[in-house]
Amino acid sequence: MTVPAEPSPHRTYTERRAATQSRLADLDRLNARYANLRGLIFVAAAIVGGMTLFGRLPRVYWWGVLGAVAVYAVLAVLHNAVFRKEARERLYVTLNERGLARLSGAWREFAERGERFLSPSHLYTPDLDVFGQASLFQLLNETATRAGEERLASWLSAPADADTVVTRQGAARELSSQVAFRQDLCVEARIVSREKADPRLFIQWAESGPALQSIRWSRPLALLLPPITLTLYVLGQLTLVPGWSWWIGLFAQLGVVLATKGALRQMEERLSAGENGFARYAPLFARIEGQPVQHPLLQRLQAGLQRPGEAPVSTHFHRFSRLYSFVEFKRHQFHPVVHLFTLWDIHALFPLEAWREKHGAQVRHWFEALAEWEALSCLAGFAHDRPDFTWPTLVQEGPRVEAQALGHPLLDNPVPNDVSLPGPRHALLITGSNMSGKTTLMRAVGANVVLALAGAPVCARTFTLSPLHALTSMRVKDSLERGVSYFYAEVQRIKAVLDAAAAAKGQALFLLDEILLGTNTRERQIASREVLRLLLSTGACGAVTTHDLSLAVLADEPGAHVVNVHFRDHLEDGKMVFDYTLRQGVVDTTNALRVLRMAGVPVTETEEPAPPPGA
Repeated sequence: MTVPAEPSPHRTYTERRAATQSRLADLDRLNARYANLRGLIFVAAAIVGGMTLFGRLPRVYWWGVLGAVAVYAVLAVLHNAVFRKEARERLYVTLNERGLARLSGAWREFAERGERFLSPSHLYTPDLDVFGQASLFQLLNETATRAGEERLASWLSAPADADTVVTRQGAARELSSQVAFRQDLCVEARIVSREKADPRLFIQWAESGPALQSIRWSRPLALLLPPITLTLYVLGQLTLVPGWSWWIGLFAQLGVVLATKGALRQMEERLSAGENGFARYAPLFARIEGQPVQHPLLQRLQAGLQRPGEAPVSTHFHRFSRLYSFVEFKRHQFHPVVHLFTLWDIHALFPLEAWREKHGAQVRHWFEALAEWEALSCLAGFAHDRPDFTWPTLVQEGPRVEAQALGHPLLDNPVPNDVSLPGPRHALLITGSNMSGKTTLMRAVGANVVLALAGAPVCARTFTLSPLHALTSMRVKDSLERGVSYFYAEVQRIKAVLDAAAAAKGQALFLLDEILLGTNTRERQIASREVLRLLLSTGACGAVTTHDLSLAVLADEPGAHVVNVHFRDHLEDGKMVFDYTLRQGVVDTTNALRVLRMAGVPVTETEEPAPPPGA
């Protein structure tokens, strides 16, 4: 039996966008009908009411006006539901347009680039475009909560062990074809908050100690006093008790209001500061709970949202939502009067305190599970959008990085190259002319390693690696503010790389781009050789780019596993052409003077002056 091929990502997003736009058009027509009908009823009610008021129609027509008002109210509710559906459908349109943008390269215009996760001292994220403009995070991120965003960023910022990577791969593989579920998850999260909701304050409130312990005495009084006061008022009206008797109950209630004011206000402020829309999270958790899943990680995350013998998390959030709606009445202008006569805030906040006592310890776990779902959905979406990428193979023995047809995952049409770092103390010494692709190759290796150890697919035909730490020195900057020169900043970076490689006990991949440029050629050659020897002595593997061809002699040293490879260019019709193809051996051409001349700098070739006697 032939298994039908999965539709292409472009077709999937195009068809889903078209279906959503069709539903939006239907809703727009329904919206217009409700608007016209409400307008007609309003005008008719106004005319009939006016004519009745001025005696042109019998008073019985007031009932017709009341009926029209009731119908208008029902239509307003139905019309508002249409508005909510339209807002939801527009979110689906946006998600499918974002999917198409990731296929076309327009994803580089996405607003959320993860700059807040950038750290100049991090040992690979600044050099490998993990965060910032045109970054891995910008490409992968489709989270809707702050916790999900932070979880994805943490996966890209630190390598996972082999078992964790394989587990994430399996979960992401299953979710990759579940486009509808992943989009539902994102839409439900975005509906509850226009901006990325941060659950930390809500978790802080949930895990805090009792807030109303000091006024627990007021709870029974709030149940007894309002009915007693009302009864005294009714009996006074019936002259069964003195007419002023109910004032006793009212003053007692006023005393309770004043005595509990501070504690109630403090809890309400803490709760409102942390709530931030989380009362409306029930549909989001319900969508997760209702999704059929097969992978053990997804089943475990789903099971964590419901304790044995208890209702699911969505039910708890539904109850929280109902309880919090009573707190929101505090914003109404009549709240002070209602609170005085009913002790409203006590009735509203004590049930929320009971909810917190019962479920508060679990709230952090709920949102951690949600963050995991969001991050896994991002990996799954990336796998769906890049069907030609491969899932890497993890091995325990390392360090090891081997790839066939490796390309840079952030380029639209990368040139593939094979890379082999099969074990400890293996290194590639990459030479080549300017702009030929040396640095791009190293970033391709590093970026794919970051993706692989986060649990995502990579841009390669095959990719095998061991768990390791990526260590880079590529974009070193001086700092006038700290009084650090370029050379010293580079030295500090190299020292950090060496220390990290030693701490990783050789389970590291180093990627160094033209190191020690801030000193003279002779000292740079000596220092570069020593730095490479020190790194290899830790057992790490890696790659170094250089214009110093003298470093090529490292490949001839006894016991060395340094391989010379290079990129080159050639002239076609007076223009430099690069094929970005990696070749064995050391480059035998340079193009620095040619680049200067093409840029309009009138340089001429001259022989180097002879060294002074005795030099």
